[in-house]
This record gives sequence, structure tokens and C-alpha cells, in this order.
Amino acid sequence: MPYPKGHKIKVRGKIVESAARAFRTNGIQEVSVPFIMKGAGLTHGGFYSHFDNKEQLVAEACEYAISDTIALLQNVADQEEQNPKINKVIDYYLSPYHRDQTEMSCIFPALSSEISRSSEEVRQVFTHELERMINFISNLAEIDMSSGRALFSTMVGSLVLARSVSDPELSDSFLSAGRQQAKEMVKRKDM
Repeated sequence: MPYPKGHKIKVRGKIVESAARAFRTNGIQEVSVPFIMKGAGLTHGGFYSHFDNKEQLVAEACEYAISDTIALLQNVADQEEQNPKINKVIDYYLSPYHRDQTEMSCIFPALSSEISRSSEEVRQVFTHELERMINFISNLAEIDMSSGRALFSTMVGSLVLARSVSDPELSDSFLSAGRQQAKEMVKRKDM
């Protein structure tokens, strides 16, 4: 009996979503194709009917994860009635909740160091998605792209350091300092 129309696209989407979750939590190198397929509720034998290789999946998972993160952050911003709405996004991004929910959080803090050793295809997709995220942040903060790069770098760096240390108080202090500095960067544009 043939599968219903759209079945292959739906299955591919489940694989990409599973990969994005796994990569966010464990990185690229630590995640196997069988692990990803199991996370999608599938056997690993069907992987190659959807993807040429793991690199292709990494690229698609990056695109998916950034779209997911931008949608989430837009939703956070839409809940803020005061301007600048970016402050609500900064508070969320640099919160203990976002720090601790790695499987659903932003992919940039999780994968940036690994991407530098990935294929050119993956690096191009990652670069494009990074520029898309910076554009989103810049527009929300109403700042130029250069300032947006600095702002997002501060946010990502603060989150990376907060996740890296074993001392909970130190971790929280990185989040707090990052929030303060990020908001100061936004405030300076009005001066």
C-alpha cells in the first residue's frame, strides 16, 4: 500500500527536527545518524532515502533551528508592550531557562565552535543563518547591522560562558552581566 501524499516530506521534517534537538544538546560530532533517527521514531536504515549524508542534514537542521529560534524570539518580543522590545528578548535569551533548555535553545552557542571545522556547504548555511539572526536582532533593536553583530555576539558569548562553568552563581552572573551590557548597547543608540 503506498504512503499518503506528503508522507516523505513529513518524515524528512521529523528527522530534521530530531537532528536540531540533538545537535543543540550534544553538538554535531557526538550525535550519530541512528541516534537522530531514533529521536524521530524511525530506524536508521531509511536515512539515505532522505539525505545524501550527515552534512546535508546538519545544514538543514541549522536552517530549521534558526527559523524556530527567530519565531520563538519574535513571540517573546510580541508579548512586550514597552519599547524597546529587544529588552524582553535579551531577558529571555540570557535567562536561566534558556541556558538550561539546550534542546530547544539557540543553536549558535551550541555549534559555533564545531561549525568552523565543518564542510564549506555547512559553513555557508551557518553563515547565512547567522546573518539572518543578526538582521532579526538589529531590526528588533532598531540598530545598524554592525551594532547588531556586537549585540548578538555579547548575547551568544554570555550564554556560552554561563553554560561552560560548574558554579551556578558564576553562571548566573554571566547571564546577568550579559543582560546588563546588551541593554546598555541598545540604550547607547538613543544617545
